[in-house]
Amino acid sequence: MNRINQVVVRIAAERIISGGLNPKTSQVYVIDDVTNEEYRVAVEDYILANTEGV
Repeated sequence: MNRINQVVVRIAAERIISGGLNPKTSQVYVIDDVTNEEYRVAVEDYILANTEGV
């Protein structure tokens, strides 16, 4: 079982929420940039828990 680093999850989610850039592509960071399924679910959960009106 992989351990999910919550700091990585928070950083990715905050970049997605704020429209920040993906450091690998220099494009706006979107949820599709998160390719690891476990991290993707964790990022989606973080966004849902920390965004009003979603």
